[in-house]
Amino acid sequence: MERLNKQISGECPLYPEKILQFGEGNFLRAFVDWQIDVLNKETNFNGSVVVVQPRGSEKIARLNEQDGLFTLYLQGMKDGAAVNEHMVVESISRGIHLVDEYDQYVKLAGSDQLRFIISNTTEAGIYFEATDKLEDRPQKSFPGRLTAFLYHRFKAFNGNVRKGCVIIPCELIEENGARLKEIVLQFANSWNLGDDFVAWIHRANTFCNSLVDRIVPGFPKDSIDEMTKELGYRDELLVVGEQYHQWVIEGPQWIKEEFPIDKAGLNAFIVDDLTPYRIQKVRILNGSHTAMTPVAYLSGLDTVADAVNDKATGSFIQKLIFEEIMPTLEMPEEELKAFAEDVLNRFKNPFMKHYLMSISLNSTSKFRARNVPTLLDYVERKACLPHRMVFSLSALLSFYKGKRGKEVIPLEDDPMVLEWFEASWKSVANETMKVEQLVQRTLGKQEIWGMDLNEVVGLTDLVTEYLKQIEQSGMETALETVMKEQSVK
Repeated sequence: MERLNKQISGECPLYPEKILQFGEGNFLRAFVDWQIDVLNKETNFNGSVVVVQPRGSEKIARLNEQDGLFTLYLQGMKDGAAVNEHMVVESISRGIHLVDEYDQYVKLAGSDQLRFIISNTTEAGIYFEATDKLEDRPQKSFPGRLTAFLYHRFKAFNGNVRKGCVIIPCELIEENGARLKEIVLQFANSWNLGDDFVAWIHRANTFCNSLVDRIVPGFPKDSIDEMTKELGYRDELLVVGEQYHQWVIEGPQWIKEEFPIDKAGLNAFIVDDLTPYRIQKVRILNGSHTAMTPVAYLSGLDTVADAVNDKATGSFIQKLIFEEIMPTLEMPEEELKAFAEDVLNRFKNPFMKHYLMSISLNSTSKFRARNVPTLLDYVERKACLPHRMVFSLSALLSFYKGKRGKEVIPLEDDPMVLEWFEASWKSVANETMKVEQLVQRTLGKQEIWGMDLNEVVGLTDLVTEYLKQIEQSGMETALETVMKEQSVK
């Protein structure tokens, strides 16, 4: 069977190369490149993407062999129904192999049409590599390569302030744009690129913080044969993503004039401050993931869809989000409600198996970052404890006992955390420590929570009460009890 190319796909428009993209992986193609394709079809954006690889070159070769084309399957809930649809994305013009084709990279820096730079080199990609040099072809790090590209552009246009770029990193770190700019300036200083170049970086270029959200499982190994038969061609770059997407870009509003994402029907925004959106995502989506995991897993469930579709855990998750997490957020109620409904629909996605054990990795640090702030804010606003969140914390302590019935739970966390819980639960089993002591000592361990949680009025007693119920009656009975208590109140 023939591989996907322009002959198979049919006539594809040729767009000016407006975007340099660092990264050729599944997420960028299923998220950014798909949105650029939508922009081209729904607005006057009229631009294509040139891709360079942050690491290896295997996908760059495959991308060029397929004329920049790839198939995207979007699977999930859409307008209340389960939808599985596919399309060929046509927004990539070519890929550049940085080792073999570095001169093309330098030539692109002098392109009059290039305007945007987008990246996703993983959270570990934005760092300062002291061994990088301007003369390297290419530099080892992504920020080093970006600095070299910008310097070549600065030289090509003699420092023209109208020839800077809008830079939008998609790496999942806070203030990713600000951090990237900081490292570019560090390279400029380290490489002695001059005050004029530094001034050009500040005056001509806009570094945007951004927040991205779409689950992209990637290449569908288990179902590729079935998909290939359906499509009638081979696609080595086929990628699967969920229907939901959100892209929040923090930057000046004039960017919309050149990058009209507000006119394409996309769930994408250019905002003055993305902080509320980040907190909303972390607390509602990520926080409920973390909170549901020990409760659902110890109830005998294995996936997020199992958890949200189960009568008991599904009710627990919904009420946790709407009654305990949302009241702590400073955003319009209708926006929060719409986001929360989207989250629950995503959890129900029948096409994806999101295993609770994969979410459970480093659960204590996740609870600290995602759920402790919710707990504290709720107490401050309501002058009482959020009982479902407290129940989740109790379930987490039980989860770290490392047993689901007779089944051993393969816990993954910081060695200090694992050693602490192993020793504590062993002491309880040996009757040299009571559950009350385990709770008090664990909540007081600042290395885990960043504070002494015993200082939260009533928390120690309630966690102890719930943990005893879980240990004595089992998770399902304990959950039923706490949900009845809350429904009465």
